[in-house]
Parts: sequence; structure tokens; C-alpha cells
Amino acid sequence: MAVFIPTYFSPISQYRAIINADTVLFETEDNFQKQSYRNRCYIFNTNGKQLLNIPVKHPATSGRKKTKDTIIESATNWQDQHFKSLKTAYRNSPFFEFYIDDLAPIFDKKYTFLQDLNFDTFDFITDALQLEIDYKKSKSYIDSDEKSDFRSLADVKFLPNNLTDKYIQMFDDKHGFIPNLSILDLLFMEGPNAISFLEN
Repeated sequence: MAVFIPTYFSPISQYRAIINADTVLFETEDNFQKQSYRNRCYIFNTNGKQLLNIPVKHPATSGRKKTKDTIIESATNWQDQHFKSLKTAYRNSPFFEFYIDDLAPIFDKKYTFLQDLNFDTFDFITDALQLEIDYKKSKSYIDSDEKSDFRSLADVKFLPNNLTDKYIQMFDDKHGFIPNLSILDLLFMEGPNAISFLEN
């Protein structure tokens, strides 16, 4: 059973590992970590790599906070900003119009907990790619088994060795190919063919 962290429109490396896993278990009892894909993703815009970050509330106490208890800061209009950034970056991509209507509700729905949002983004991607992935959620923190532990893919600073083959990106003529962006980059550029990139 392969173990993953639920993240926000996960990087391509995480979906590649998920597609090639026999069974998927999401760690839901971990502690929240800053500088992770739990509350951020990266897309490709005219200036290069762009961060989309979800603001979260941090407790007044210095104790550790579980990811599943992490609350989204609703005072900012982050959803509107993210959606506008995606439209600006990808509106001319080959498959943007094909997926945008199904994607929009994620940016209209009001979320309290970050983890609920992340599972909704996962469900959107698996539905868009017509993937049948049965997953379970952990009921207690999972001890590491290096062979099947993919939680490190949620760390922004971790760069996996086996990255997806290059595909055409919106602005690669200006900035070159940028690996391991959000799965949305691959989806908008390759559509259903994204699966063949992930399976390799």
C-alpha cells in the first residue's frame, strides 16, 4: 500500500506515483508543515513559475497542528485570485475549455478545512482523467516503510529523480521546460493523453 499526503492540485510526480501504485492510502494524521504542497501548487505563466498559495490560520499556541485540523484563512479572496491566475495562464491551452466548467466549483465552494479542499482537487483530477482509484484514509499516523512511502513528494524542496518526460508547455519557448508543476499544467496541455505521461 502506497502512502501519500493529500495536497493542493498535487505536483505531477505525486500523480505519477499514485497511478503506478497498487493501492493508495492518504496520510490524514500527520502534522502540518510549512513550505509544502499541502497548501500550494505551482503553475506556468508568462513570467515563468508561479506560486498559488492558500493562506491558512496558525494557532496561537506553539504546539504542532495536524493537517486535518488546518483551517483556511477565509478573509482573503484567494480562490478568486487562483482562478484568475489559472485562466490567465491557460486560457489558450489545448484542453482548458474542456475542463474549466468542472473545475470552477472548487473555486466557488467555501471551505473551512484545507484537507477537504485537497480531497476535492484529487477527486476532480481522477474524474477528469477517468481514473478509478480507490483510496483509503489513515486512522492513525503511519510508520515509515521506505518502499511504499511517498509522503516526501508533498515537500516542495524534494525533487524526485524520475520526472515525467517533457511535454509542450504554454511558455516553454520563453522559459524552457519547467518540470514537476501542478498536475493542472499537464492536464490543460495534454488532456486525456496526460495518463500516458504519468504511466511511463
